[in-house]
Amino acid sequence: MDVVQKHQGRREHHGRHEHYEHHEHHEHLHQPPERHGHEPLTALPRRWAALTLLCLAQFMLVVDVTGMNLALPSIAHDLGLGRAGLTWVAAAYTLCFGGLLLLGGRLADGLGRRRAFLIGVAAFTAASLLSGVAHSGGTLIAGRAAQGVAAALLSPAALSIITTSFHGSERTKALGIWGAIAGGGAAVGVLVGGALTSGPGWRWVFFVNLPVGVAVAALLPRLVPAAPPARALRNVDVPGALAATATLALLVYGLIHAGSDGWGTTWTLLPLAGAAVGLVLLVAVERRADEPLLQPGLVLDRAVVAGTAVMFASTVILITGFFLISWYLQHRAGYSAVKTGLVYLPVAAGVGLGAHGASHTIGHLGFRGGAAAGFVVASAGAWLLTRLPASGNAALAVLPGFVLLSVGVGMALVTATTAATHRAEPSTAGVVSALVNTGHELGSALGVAVASILAAASIGPSATGVDGFRTAFAATAVIASVAGVASLRALPPGHPDPGAAPVLGH
Repeated sequence: MDVVQKHQGRREHHGRHEHYEHHEHHEHLHQPPERHGHEPLTALPRRWAALTLLCLAQFMLVVDVTGMNLALPSIAHDLGLGRAGLTWVAAAYTLCFGGLLLLGGRLADGLGRRRAFLIGVAAFTAASLLSGVAHSGGTLIAGRAAQGVAAALLSPAALSIITTSFHGSERTKALGIWGAIAGGGAAVGVLVGGALTSGPGWRWVFFVNLPVGVAVAALLPRLVPAAPPARALRNVDVPGALAATATLALLVYGLIHAGSDGWGTTWTLLPLAGAAVGLVLLVAVERRADEPLLQPGLVLDRAVVAGTAVMFASTVILITGFFLISWYLQHRAGYSAVKTGLVYLPVAAGVGLGAHGASHTIGHLGFRGGAAAGFVVASAGAWLLTRLPASGNAALAVLPGFVLLSVGVGMALVTATTAATHRAEPSTAGVVSALVNTGHELGSALGVAVASILAAASIGPSATGVDGFRTAFAATAVIASVAGVASLRALPPGHPDPGAAPVLGH
């Protein structure tokens, strides 16, 4: 290691490009950058323009999820769907997205990140068209499932392009923008969904994806050069992928039903028990696989596991807030879908502000301090929301705490992604990105389940008052506080190295 450092020191005048070529790997000192599975940093002069397109694609995915929430009543009326049918309209996307993320990340590594991303964009655009023209519940559910499959390929491919195109302080800034889009897009999606549903109709929640998808697919190849796959596609761990997909799908399905039907029902307990069995099966399959989907180095890597856990906790907090505040404004304060969406605009700005601030917080406080600071701010916002009034100016009562919560979550989201991916090798960037995204999807499902159960006194069919909302936000504040303390020990110590190329497991 010392020999390599001295060698690098003698060649500093050759610039950053050689620094990445020579970092830490003796056996790679004289290999061209292409052997590392990604283009060198200097070969992507338009990487910030590429980041804009990647974030636009991710924004499309996020807006489609939250915008759908406000469109469900209109969909139920037009297509004659009951509660079970509406549940599947929402669940089909989450199940396929969350369940197939690991496989999508592996395919991104095997197909090549740019190729996988473009396939995902094309498939998501086509699935959006199918959903928009649906005239039956079955067709719409099929379209939503297809959207989830496409998103499971698109999202980890996009994130892995970012993590392999930016390094050091630039990567932290890029992930800050990505985090702002992921969190802020959820808030903007409420406004977009409300406006489209109240205007041209719920079908336009899907149709709006068409020009975005076409534009991204046409422009990205001009900004991101093709690179050879980071890993061989022929060695994909198909049994492990199926076991992981089934396990995650059953877990998400069980959590969704726990939120709507309760934890003691058959449709909650059976899927959760199946998920437990699936996890045991997954461990057995992965132990026998020649190239397991979940490599031991990833599963045991502290940064990857802790970063995914922070992503999970952050999403639980954010989605709980989104679900409860949307219900409070529309069903207690009598707000329309559009007016509710307008309230969420400052929330979107709060997530963006927190994500931007995280790039500075991580640099000064490190991963542990950055996550803890975010959770403390989110906890303070949740405590303010425990004072929601039964009447009066609802927006004025909601915004201070909700914006503060969103700022804190924005900080934690970026810290989670940065911690998990900052040392990821190009050959595993797709799988690491998929693990982080899986934490997000599972957090979304659990957030709704937790919110539904804790706030049952205020959101049931005949419920009145706001005591349920107050209880749920008190629990959210506790979750944020516990997550903040846990992050001080779980996350790796130190700061992102602004001069280091990503190396996992060293």
